[in-house]
This record gives sequence, C-alpha cells and structure tokens, in this order.
Amino acid sequence: MKDVAAAAGVSLGTVSNVMNRPEVVSARTRERVERAMADLGFVRNESARQLRAGTSRTLAYVMLDGSNPFFHDVAQGIEYAAEDADLSLFICNSNSRPEREEVHLDRLLQQRVQGILITPVNPEAPHLDELSRRGVPLVIVDRVRVGSDCCSVSVDDVLGGRIAIEHLAEQGHERVAVIGGPESLGQVRERLEGARQIWDELGRSPEDFVYLPTEAMTVAEGRSAGERLAGLPARRRPTAAFCANDLLALGLLQQSIGSGRHIPDDLAIVGFDDIEFAAAAAVPLTSVRQPRQELGRAAAQLVLDEATNPDHQHQQLSFTPELVARASSRR
Repeated sequence: MKDVAAAAGVSLGTVSNVMNRPEVVSARTRERVERAMADLGFVRNESARQLRAGTSRTLAYVMLDGSNPFFHDVAQGIEYAAEDADLSLFICNSNSRPEREEVHLDRLLQQRVQGILITPVNPEAPHLDELSRRGVPLVIVDRVRVGSDCCSVSVDDVLGGRIAIEHLAEQGHERVAVIGGPESLGQVRERLEGARQIWDELGRSPEDFVYLPTEAMTVAEGRSAGERLAGLPARRRPTAAFCANDLLALGLLQQSIGSGRHIPDDLAIVGFDDIEFAAAAAVPLTSVRQPRQELGRAAAQLVLDEATNPDHQHQQLSFTPELVARASSRR
C-alpha cells in the first residue's frame, strides 16, 4: 500500500479509502490510485485484513448431499446473495455424515467466516448449539430446528406430501406407494406424514397405502425400490408411487421402463424437488416443486442480517410447495 501511495502521489489513508470506502474519494483521485495498483500488480492482502477485523468477507454453506442437484440450486441462490453483498462463498459437503459435518464446521470457525448456512444431518445436533454460543450467525436451510435460537428457511413438507397424494387420487389411483429415504431425515417423515393424512381424509383403506423406506435418497435406491414394488402380489401392487425426492423417482422411472412397464398407464410416478432433470427425463416427471434458489437467497439474507444488524430477530421462514404435473402421472 505504501508503494501504491507513493506511485499515485497520495497518502496511505487515501489508498485505504479507495479499497474500503471508495465513495469518499474523488473520481479523479480514485482513478489515479487504481491505475497505480494495476501498474504495480497490487493485490489486497485479505488475510491481513481478516486478522485486523477478526472476521472474513466470506459466507459458508454446508450442504447435505453434493450428489443431489437440489442442493446445488440452493447454493446458487446463496451465492447470488453473497455476490450482491460483495462476499465470497465456501461450499462444503457433509455427504450426510455427522462426523464430516462437524469437521467442516470446526474448519469454518477457524476461518472466521461471517456466517454459516447449513442443511444439517440432524437439526438438533449439539455442535450446532456451540455455534450459537460462540455468536456465529447461523441459518438452518431446508430443515426446521426446535426453538428459536437461530433462523431457518424451509418448505412445508407435510403439505408437499398431501398435494402429491391428492394429485394421484384425482387421477383415479386407489392403491399408492410412498417411496421414502431414511426416516431419520425430517423431510422424509413429514412428507410421509402429509401423504398419510390426505389418504386417510379421502377415506381410503390403509391396506392400499404401501410405504417402502430406502437407505438413501439416490437413483440407485429408486431402482431398488422399483424392483421391490414389482415383486409385490398383483392384487396389492400400487398403480402409483410418490417418491420423497426426484432422484428416487428417476431411479424408479428408469427401473420401470427397463422392465417393460408403461408410465403412467402401469405406474404413475410423482417426485419431490423439481430439479432440472425432472422435466428432461425420458418420461417428463411430475414433481412437487421447491423454490430452490429462493430458499438459498432468503437464507443468505437472514444470515447477513444477523451478522450486520444489531436489532436482528430470528425468523423461521416456510415456503409453500406446488405440484408441477407432467406426463409421468397424467392419464
């Protein structure tokens, strides 16, 4: 900075103002300083600034599953909001493993990030309490945490399960399956709860509601569920399936077509998330849409408000899902 000041013929304070408060420097002086920076190849030492300030100009998002396009769309929304605030974004992937999640959080604390957004394996995990105790701005994404000690942004998953099953019932289906993921995941439990609620309210028999849990929310597990579904006795075999996410639904679709079933005549399929690949599937997939980028952007705005606003109030935002009907379920 001293070299830049000497080359531009200004004080060290003026160089600092150009980098930190350019609006207080005249356009002519700012141009002279910026030209000197370019001529000298000056690059700001962000590490030194971070040491002085005690925090960085960085947000971080710890996503649950890097193989799921849903979380990449959420991350994109966070990134857009970070760019608007002139901040950088770290992206970490816990891969649905609590111990990996905890390691990422420890490293992010060491980096003194300005705020952390996380889709946690378990929203009630004790290591999340530690972040709050340390005063680190924290937002839970696509989950709900009991209490109001931090902000959260989520979708009404119970409603999502309801509208998926209601759509299948409207298409005339009298036997349905719900293909879930691990019931340890709150979304799976809530989507299943909503599906059962509406099925009971419609006066349908519990025997005609089949639940097939899966070990993960992946295409491979969707294919496996399709094989289990096909192995059921014909009189009990559902004619429609609601999958807890689109990856499961795409796996089920793949297995069903490969085994000679016609979609939706032999099996109607509804997914959840409405990722980009849903509409591009061999049979375009009906899905319950989540506003993915809006989730990310809203979460980032909350964490930034907590980091900069002394009057910040924690909020628990809930978005409304909507059904996007396509060829996989419409007769």
